Amino acid sequence: MTDVKDLVLTIVRPLVSYPEAIELEIEESDDFLEYNLTVHPDDVGRVIGKQGRVAKAIRTIVYSVRLDGAKRVRLNIVD
Repeated sequence: MTDVKDLVLTIVRPLVSYPEAIELEIEESDDFLEYNLTVHPDDVGRVIGKQGRVAKAIRTIVYSVRLDGAKRVRLNIVD
């Protein structure tokens, strides 16, 4: 779990202007490990990108990580 968290933070930190405002919360459900990413309001557009391209690229990388067990990873960008 910490590997995925480190991966998300490593990807997102260079994209934002306020790296100290990044928060990543983990919620566990039956099927998913949901990572809820919160950034400074000025940085939401940078993380999502035009037409969601940056967010899609981040999710593609994060979703490729396999965890032990049947749970899958889901990344939510909270605005």
